[in-house]
Amino acid sequence: MAQPAIDSHEVRYTSPEGTTLVGHLALPKETNGTVPGIIVCPEWWGLTPYPKQRAEELAAQGYAALAIDVYGDGKVTDQASQANEWMSDLLANQDLLMQRAKAGLDFLAAQAEVDASRMAAIGFCFGGKIALDMAREGYDLKGVVSFHGNLSPKLPAKAGQVKAELLIEHGAEDSMVSMQSLEQFRQEMDAAQVRYHVDVYPGAKHGFTNPVADDRARLNGIDLGFNAQAAEQSGQAMLAFFKRIFK
Repeated sequence: MAQPAIDSHEVRYTSPEGTTLVGHLALPKETNGTVPGIIVCPEWWGLTPYPKQRAEELAAQGYAALAIDVYGDGKVTDQASQANEWMSDLLANQDLLMQRAKAGLDFLAAQAEVDASRMAAIGFCFGGKIALDMAREGYDLKGVVSFHGNLSPKLPAKAGQVKAELLIEHGAEDSMVSMQSLEQFRQEMDAAQVRYHVDVYPGAKHGFTNPVADDRARLNGIDLGFNAQAAEQSGQAMLAFFKRIFK
């Protein structure tokens, strides 16, 4: 069966402090009324083809999706040292990071095709942290999905503040986000009475959803790895999650 037709293109929007952000907007061509909106928060590499592809896959499922830019000017790299520098700059100013993420959320919510009362966020690695911190900040999200995400909070979740339900897709062999980090995350969410679910994939490393993870690992000497089975299963878990929360 052919995938539904989509429209996708580059968009420019501005963060509150004046930085031009370059996103990738993907929309289903045919909709009956408005559809839920999902922002896609990229890995530390920036807005590479991978988050754009994930946005387009969501559009093919009938959602409006925006792969966001948090570095400005759509900057990308395949060098871990450069990615780490850009990420570290934002981790040193997490209020700015949240402002830039929210600028993407607001831009998507304002699109004519989007039902602004049904919004969600997904994220990969660094983007997983961004999406989870948006939930912790109390942004108006129905759900958040983190794939091999950094689980450490900007500020721990507070009871009554998190509106989103959370889905955590984690690799058992992730050497960058330990099982201890996952346990601390569970304790944080339990204390704040947040609705969440965790899936742990045996044998899956950091970056397990991204087909170029092995190439990036070789290029940079870091412990990443694509896992086709975990990628497929986590993608299906995400779609089932969205089907349920957007009823």
